[in-house]
Amino acid sequence: MKIEFLLHNAYGIGGTIRSTVNLAAALADRHDVRIVSVNRPVDDPELTIDPRVRLTPLVDLREGTETDEYEDPLNQRPSEIFRDERIDNGRMASTALTDRRVAAHLAATDADVVIATRPKLIGYLAKYGDGDRYLRFGQEHLTHEAHVPELHAVMDPAISALDAFTTVSEADAGHYREALPDAGARILSVPNAVPAPVAEPSDGTSKLIVSAGRLVAVKRYDRLIAAFAKVAAERPDWNLRIYGRGPAKARLRKQIEELGLYERVTLMGARSPIETEWSKGAVAAVASDAESFGMTIVEAMHAGLPVVATDCPYGPREILTDGTDGVLVPLDDSDTVDAYADALLKLTGDAALRARLSAAARETAHRYEPARIAQRYEELFEELRPGCTATAPATVKDEKKGGFLRGLFGGGRAKPAAGAVPAPVAEADVPNPDARCAVDADGSLTVRLRPGQLTPADTHVLLRHRGSKGKEAVRVPLAADGTARLERAAHTLAEGRWDTYVERAGDKTRRRLTAVLVEQKGLLGLPFTVGAAGVAAWVPYGTSDGFLAVRTWLRERHAEAEEVRVGEDGLTVTVTAHGAELGDGAELVARLRHGDGAAGDVRAPLAGGTGCLPYAPMAKRVGDEQDLWDLFVRPAAGAALVRVGRLAGDFADRKGIDTFPAAAVGELRMRPYFTVTNDLTVSVKDAAAAEGA
Repeated sequence: MKIEFLLHNAYGIGGTIRSTVNLAAALADRHDVRIVSVNRPVDDPELTIDPRVRLTPLVDLREGTETDEYEDPLNQRPSEIFRDERIDNGRMASTALTDRRVAAHLAATDADVVIATRPKLIGYLAKYGDGDRYLRFGQEHLTHEAHVPELHAVMDPAISALDAFTTVSEADAGHYREALPDAGARILSVPNAVPAPVAEPSDGTSKLIVSAGRLVAVKRYDRLIAAFAKVAAERPDWNLRIYGRGPAKARLRKQIEELGLYERVTLMGARSPIETEWSKGAVAAVASDAESFGMTIVEAMHAGLPVVATDCPYGPREILTDGTDGVLVPLDDSDTVDAYADALLKLTGDAALRARLSAAARETAHRYEPARIAQRYEELFEELRPGCTATAPATVKDEKKGGFLRGLFGGGRAKPAAGAVPAPVAEADVPNPDARCAVDADGSLTVRLRPGQLTPADTHVLLRHRGSKGKEAVRVPLAADGTARLERAAHTLAEGRWDTYVERAGDKTRRRLTAVLVEQKGLLGLPFTVGAAGVAAWVPYGTSDGFLAVRTWLRERHAEAEEVRVGEDGLTVTVTAHGAELGDGAELVARLRHGDGAAGDVRAPLAGGTGCLPYAPMAKRVGDEQDLWDLFVRPAAGAALVRVGRLAGDFADRKGIDTFPAAAVGELRMRPYFTVTNDLTVSVKDAAAAEGA
């Protein structure tokens, strides 16, 4: 059968989009599936959509392109249905053009089922959809109480006109049944589809708490940060990472800085896929006031993380069983922060408890795998219109498990016989191979390519140093199963960025590798390699345009910034020297960039690896816009300077993520930051300029 999903914007990474992409991939095992995105704001989706699922945009809103329809006269006229700005506003608000495109599509589609994923789209489906030709489904990915009355005035009658309406929690389905007792639509709960991760799950050994979601008020990251402040005081080796983007970022950054947690709490920004980040953690945290479902909860459970969640409406209490596969913290404004902190302290202090909850969490998470959720939808289709499905639904154990990534590395398509290798593709018109890269326990890199994307002539994985324009290159043999391993002990990579390719032996023709999955958890706690060539670190990562690259450092000597503290009068830095020993006369040095020391280095003695640089000597402005003071260590009296940076860990680029507050010195602002090479520098700006930056 033919199934269509209507999405407002299929090109982002929000929960509605993720759950739709997951469910569409599962249904594509047995059906013809299409996602219709009402808007197209960018060229390509941020999420990987299964290639069997077609993506069709209706309105092109890509700024700066010749096809941008934002200025179209119809797009400047209000929608006939959604006129109230409390319902809809912004660049992707519904307009007369949206009305026309959606109506035309719903009139022309040959789908057997059309599923609207948002309230506006439910309104469109009820008004323009043809209930005689196809089943009309609505989905609620938020909650009944999350919508303003003006939206309910449009949405509720529309729900009544549909064949079925699903919520992601049973509690919310009950609210809708109470609010719409005479609705013609069948109202029931079907949870979101959340696939088991392709990435290796957490081993529980890190000292990292992970949280992820949109940075908005209802997610209460402020509560999580306040609770972690109590954890940080008792667990000095534990840190918190928060993944996501949203309007609360600046406020959360300010809270982190005011609590002095900037070396313990990191706002990581958005990540896709997120599964590799869950696997780095040992505990997952959800501190929301409300969760319609809790996709991040199930994602974390799949990755083997015990979840600490507030017992908020609606999703957590339907997913987690307190004390069995997670922890539920009562939601009480008077003491929720303390209770949440206590729960985190208990888990972070008890490895056996974490292991027990982790095992149970992974088992619970299987209930939400896409094959199971797809089967529930298929059964519902059959109940509402018997005979509409092309074939009888398969049982879960027979259902093909999971989508594009599992197919990429064995397990998503029909499996070959044991020991068999998929046939390679023809040499003409071959795409860039999809790559999965993982950091091994010793820091070596294992790259896995899908054999079906390789040609018979592809024999090596090639790394080319970007700065040398390929004059420096490393080749690693490619095994028949599409695997290549870059041994850490066998290769010395010059500092810089290395692009990766698959290469043909004969004519050296190469194709760049696409980064489908980059697993960096092996870097957490991994020591530097120190050899004859110097101190070395490697970090594989996905580039902004989606390719696999490796960031490397190779330095004769290095001073690792273990801790940076911004004080009122000076900057305190604790370092560990590599390739050199700190001796008598060791000092921390700030040198004006492009200077030779003549402008006056700022020095502070290093005692036990810690020194405090006073701000006052750096407050004598030289440049027009700002002064930059680079930080060094002099290991001993008369020794050459060694650059201070933070190269260990899993950050290819720390700038803008691993950040520090500014210190005020008169009319100046002094702010330490990590450069594009992850070295430590202090920026000195006029206060007015710093505020505008």
